[in-house]
Amino acid sequence: MPLFEIETEAHIIITWADSEDEARDVVSDAYPHDEVLRLTKRPRDTWVISKGVLGLTTTKVDPCLVARDCLSRSAGDKVNAIRLYRMETGSDLENARKAIESNMVIGW
Repeated sequence: MPLFEIETEAHIIITWADSEDEARDVVSDAYPHDEVLRLTKRPRDTWVISKGVLGLTTTKVDPCLVARDCLSRSAGDKVNAIRLYRMETGSDLENARKAIESNMVIGW
């Protein structure tokens, strides 16, 4: 069963569902007044939140590891990987592009 990430105005919901319609039903059942802003089928069957990216550790997150993970999650789609990288790190467009492209060159 696929794992979905669903963003509403007030929540980010992670749930398993057989289809996008069933994932939307989860939101409407739990939060009937929330509108779905983004619904993403996750490429993996698990969800990981990096404590370093959230700033909960003193260890710095390796930008190359983040870029490689974004490339993997986007199945090599550069534009999508850049978008994911920006969401993960808060980087601006130019820095995200450089991080993703440099990792594509070295064979992520």
